[in-house]
Amino acid sequence: MKSKKFLSLLLVLSLVAVMLVGCGGGGQSNGKDNGNGNGEKPAGAVKLGLGVVNSIAKSSDYAPAEGDQEEKLAAGQVDTTMAAVAIDADGKVVDVIIDTAQTKVTFDADMKVTNRDAELKTKVEKKEEYGMKKVSTIDKEWYEQIAELEKWMVGKTLDEIKGLKVKERDASHKAVPDVPELTSLVTITVEGYLEAVEKAFANAVEVEGAVKLGLGNKISIAKSKDYAPAEGDKDEVLPTAQVDTTIAATAFDADGNVAGVLIDNAQITVKFDAEGKVTNRDDALKTKKEKKEEYGMKKVSTIDKEWYEQIAELEKWMVGKSVADITGMKVKERDASHKAVPDVEELTSLVTVTVEDYLAVVEEAAANAR
Repeated sequence: MKSKKFLSLLLVLSLVAVMLVGCGGGGQSNGKDNGNGNGEKPAGAVKLGLGVVNSIAKSSDYAPAEGDQEEKLAAGQVDTTMAAVAIDADGKVVDVIIDTAQTKVTFDADMKVTNRDAELKTKVEKKEEYGMKKVSTIDKEWYEQIAELEKWMVGKTLDEIKGLKVKERDASHKAVPDVPELTSLVTITVEGYLEAVEKAFANAVEVEGAVKLGLGNKISIAKSKDYAPAEGDKDEVLPTAQVDTTIAATAFDADGNVAGVLIDNAQITVKFDAEGKVTNRDDALKTKKEKKEEYGMKKVSTIDKEWYEQIAELEKWMVGKSVADITGMKVKERDASHKAVPDVEELTSLVTVTVEDYLAVVEEAAANAR
């Protein structure tokens, strides 16, 4: 009888030990191999990083019909690649989530925006709707291929990830993986994804008790501008495609509380002249955090703080709180725009930026956490 009781106790203790390891005591249980092929899980995350890479290279100029050439309407296209990365004490990836918001603002022949009401999704959110599978040589959609690339990164250091052997896919000289583990699984070009992960490592902050990683985003083209000629005392307004992509990389503890969060906003504009030609293709495309003082909020701030300083205070406030606590933050209207700013004692003198989108992307990061 004593022997049976001892065996039962031993079994319970063993199960508890396994649960603790799965919750980050000895490594995050994310269902991914650590890259060595033996099924071992990497150690728990001690750092959280967010990397963002922007491009407007695929934007197109307006061209009138000429000869047998049809009219070509202008479009501002902003590609924002984002990577959330959880990193262990040895500098290896515990988990990584990569996505791209490939957002277009379309114009008519008069350079008026035509898609203000469009549903704006990332490539992962589009899934089959993205349409890569029908032209894929390996019969895989984009979201399936990026998942394989993420899986390959787990357990690797940044140097190992940057050292991925690649080959040119075609005459475009774009790089695709050239390693046996990926050649039949990933045919998408990878430069932007590797760069975003590298940025995430560079931006990483320390976290405690992280067992899950989430990435949330919200996209808006609401601030895009139609062309308007000069009239009376009104100046000419040149057309602009503006894409605001708000992003949150968030780590969660075993209780579902925020262990760490990094929030950024890629506020990227594609500028056109009156004829519909892009005028800023060579601009440096930075997020608000990357701009720091260059963003210019401090000079109009009532609390003498830049955007990156204010968002850091909001991130700090979120740590240790549940998603319900965060989305339930008490707010007040800032002005006639009805935009919400914090109305909690800890933040009123530190954060005057409107917070709706920042709360929303953390909530989405929790919904997507793994």
